[in-house]
Amino acid sequence: MRVNREKFAVALVRHNLNGNKLAERAGVSRGTVTAVKNGKSCSRETAEKLSAVLGREILEKEG
Repeated sequence: MRVNREKFAVALVRHNLNGNKLAERAGVSRGTVTAVKNGKSCSRETAEKLSAVLGREILEKEG
C-alpha cells in the first residue's frame, strides 16, 4: 500500500510530530517510518497504523 509522501509530510507538521514520535504512537519502527517517508510501499496494516495517527488523507487511492 502506498502513502502519499507530500500529504505524509504535511500531516507530520500539522500534528507536530517527528519520525520517532510517530513510530512510537503508531506502534511501528523508526525505520519503517523513514522508509514510508521516502516513498517505499508498506503493508496495509502499517498504512492503517500510520493513518490512525496522521489521518486517512495520507493514503493513496487504490485502483
